[in-house]
Amino acid sequence: MASVGTETPVPIELFRIDDRLIHGQVVVGWGEPLDVGFIVLVDDEVAESDWEQELYRLGVPSRMDVHFDTVTTAATAFERYESDPRPGILLTKDIDSMERLAERVPLIRAINLGGLHFLDGRAQKLRYVFLDCNEEGALRHLAARGVVITAQDVPAARPVPLDDVLASRGGR
Repeated sequence: MASVGTETPVPIELFRIDDRLIHGQVVVGWGEPLDVGFIVLVDDEVAESDWEQELYRLGVPSRMDVHFDTVTTAATAFERYESDPRPGILLTKDIDSMERLAERVPLIRAINLGGLHFLDGRAQKLRYVFLDCNEEGALRHLAARGVVITAQDVPAARPVPLDDVLASRGGR
């Protein structure tokens, strides 16, 4: 959504689950086309680690602010982020964190699955999305609550609807 003047807030443009959190694809691939002014990185561990925060800040241009929150503090600060006049991106590294945040913030209506890479117990759904049974269940739960979930690694790629992701057996 675009803003017409500074009085109209611009919401967070992208809610993304990406296990690498802040990296070039997020900053350049998504951030530049969306003209992002800030990134909210929601991760309970990173929010408590100064050195990890510093590492993530290194990957972000100085014109972009980075906020580090736990799920709880992100939910509390959500109204402030939504009223920022600049477009923003909110990132979690896992489905559980996004699901917990969406339970606290019902305004989250669409989620992008970015890179969820191989871990023991996960099955490949797309070339960049691997899920286990619990993660599939959490995504189905979010979708049942009306959240639109698509997988899309880069903005130029076609968004893959959740049903297609879950039915997929790798590739793409």
